[in-house]
Formats: sequence, C-alpha cells, structure tokens
Amino acid sequence: MKRAYLPVMKSLGMAVLALSSLTSVAYANQEAKPAKADAAKGEALYKNGDAARGIVACASCHGEAGNSTISVNPKLAAQHDAYLVKQLTEFASGARNNATMTAFAKSLTADDMKNVAVYLNAQKSAPGAAKNKDIVELGKQIYRGGIAEKNVPACAGCHSPNGAGIPAQFPRIAGQHQDYTLAQLQAFYNGSRKDGAKIQGSRVNSVQMTTIAKSMSEDEMRAVADYIAGLK
Repeated sequence: MKRAYLPVMKSLGMAVLALSSLTSVAYANQEAKPAKADAAKGEALYKNGDAARGIVACASCHGEAGNSTISVNPKLAAQHDAYLVKQLTEFASGARNNATMTAFAKSLTADDMKNVAVYLNAQKSAPGAAKNKDIVELGKQIYRGGIAEKNVPACAGCHSPNGAGIPAQFPRIAGQHQDYTLAQLQAFYNGSRKDGAKIQGSRVNSVQMTTIAKSMSEDEMRAVADYIAGLK
C-alpha cells in the first residue's frame, strides 16, 4: 500500500513546487512594476526644489502652479504628463537642446520627472490673450484651416480646435505665451529643435513640425502664436 502512494506523493510534491515557483514569479513581477507617480512629491519638488541635490524650484522659472509669467518660459499647467516626461527625458539626454533645462533635467530621477509631470497636469492653466488684432484673424484662419497653397495643415488637426492637444501624442498649447510659441516655431524652422523620441509608440511632432514651420513665413508664425495665446 505504501508503494501505491509514492507516485501520488511525488506528483503532489511536484505540483506544490510548481505552484510555489509560479507564486514567486508572480510576486517578482508585481514587485517590478514601476511606482505610481506621486503628485504630492511632485508639488514639493516643483515649489521648493531639492537643495541637497542642487535642484532649484521649477516655480522660479515656470511660475506658481505652472503658470509662467515670463513670456519666454512656457506655461506648464494642465500640460499632458506623458508629454512633460518626454521633454524632460529629452532635455536630460541632449535630444532637445537647452543648456538650462538640460542641466536641470539631468539632476532628476525618472520618478522625479513623473511626479512633477503628474502634479502639473492637475493644475489649472491661467488664460492668455491675443494682443495684436491686426494679425489674429490670419492666425485663426491658419490654426483652423491651414494654408492650402503651402500644404500647411490646420494646427487644430493635431492640437485640437481649442488647443487642448491629444494626451500622449500632441501637447496642449492653449493660452501659451506668444513669445514662447513663436520661438518654438522658429526653432523647428531652423532645425535647432528636434524631438526624436516616442510616446507610447506614437511618433511625436518633430518631423511634422519642422516641415510645417519651414513652409511658414515669420508673419504667419506670429499670427498663429498670437491666436494660440487667446485659446481657452
């Protein structure tokens, strides 16, 4: 009778061992999952920086809650968090060229970037306003309908009619400072801005924006920038 039990006991032992192995693998996979972004930590870093690591407060350049009051520094409030992480990652790697932001981004960990991005995404963006009534109508026409004779597509096609953008693909631009938007269009035009990374498998707007900007005149860029500033 004892011999009859041996195969059964052996099978049970192997099953227990297999179950134990599967449990260990599942636990290991669970442990390997990235930590969830922490908006509270992002807020603290954004507002106060981290003196121990030589990180200055983001707010010193980008304003309270991401609402920059310096026209050459972008508003970041309500920006898509995936887009913000992408830009910080590219500043850190040098894929996007800006000496100040590269030095800052290199001091951040991947978790820092995610935390700050989630915090900013949750903030309310302060409205901007168009300033030049003589060109804003041209900006509106280009933003909504493009420039057919130059093969310039409507900005609204990617950035949405109200400038809210498309999460994980195209950034929010509504209410952005005229000076900053114009500077970015010029940077795409002259090739100094090249965003080469991907967000969730989608090619982000570097190639498209370079082609578009090269087809636009300075006046057309200014008009679009002014119209964008008034979007809500």
